[in-house]
Amino acid sequence: MAGAWIAGPPTPRLGDDPAGTEIRPLASPFSLGMVTVNPTPFLDLVAMATLETAVASPSGAEAVGSHSLGLPDFSSASYKDAYSRINAIVIEGEQEAHDNYISIGTLIPEQAEELSRLARMELKHMRGFTACANNLGVTADMPFAKEFFSPLHQNFQTALAEGKVVTCLLIQAILIEAFAISAYHIYIPVADPFARKITEGVVKDEYTHLNYGQEWLKANLATAREELEQANRQNLPLVRKMLQQVAADASVLQMEQEDLMADFLSSYQEALVEVGFTNREIAKMAAAALVG
Repeated sequence: MAGAWIAGPPTPRLGDDPAGTEIRPLASPFSLGMVTVNPTPFLDLVAMATLETAVASPSGAEAVGSHSLGLPDFSSASYKDAYSRINAIVIEGEQEAHDNYISIGTLIPEQAEELSRLARMELKHMRGFTACANNLGVTADMPFAKEFFSPLHQNFQTALAEGKVVTCLLIQAILIEAFAISAYHIYIPVADPFARKITEGVVKDEYTHLNYGQEWLKANLATAREELEQANRQNLPLVRKMLQQVAADASVLQMEQEDLMADFLSSYQEALVEVGFTNREIAKMAAAALVG
C-alpha cells in the first residue's frame, strides 16, 4: 500500500512557474561544502516584495479581483483565521530549523561553520514570513505552532542528547525540509502577491538544506543505514499526522491535503534516492512507518 504511494512517475509540480520556468530544481547541483545560494540576498526579496505589492491588506476591489481569478479572498475573516495558524507553523518551522542546525553543529564540529550558515538563512526566512503576516494584518498563532512541532521537537532533542547525528539529520534535513518544500510548492500558486515573492525565494534556499542532509547521509550510509531506518520508522508517522492536522486550515488557503501529501512523499523519495536507497527499499521503509 505504501509502495503504491512511493513508486511511480514523478508527481507534477504544482508550484511550477506558470511561464514555464520550474521553481523546483529536480536535479540539484549543490555539493557538500559548496552550496550555491540564490544570488539575490533574501532580505532584498523582502524589500522587493514590499515595493511591488501593497503593504496594507488588500482592498475590497483587490480581494474581489483575486477571488475572480480563483485565488482565495485574502481579506476574509476565515482566510485570516486559517492563515494565523499556517503562517505560525512556517515561522516556528524556520526557528526550529535554525536551532536544529546550530545543535547539529555540536555533533559535527568540523561542519559547524557551514551549519551555522544554513541556520542564518533560516532566520532570514523567518523574518520574511513574519512580514507576510504583517502584510495581511494577521497575528501568527505561535502557541499553536509550538504545540504542532512538539513531537518532532522532542524526538530531535532526545536524539541530540544521545549524540545521534543520523537521527537529527533525518528529522531536520530530510523530513522537515521535505515537509517545508512540499508546503511551499503547493502554497505559491495560491499565495497573495507579497507572500508569493517571499516564498519563491525561500523554496530555492531550502534545497541547499535538503542537499546538505542528503550528502552527509550518503557519505556515511554504510554506518548510518540501521539508525536511519529506525529514525524513519519513528518520525515519518509524525509528519503524516502533521499534514492531517493542518489539512482544514490549508484547505481554506486552497492547499489540498492530497496535494500536500503527494508532494511531500515525492520530495521524501527523491531525497532518499539521493542518499543511496532504492525505490523498493524506500517503499519498505514507508510501509514500516505508515502501515499498521
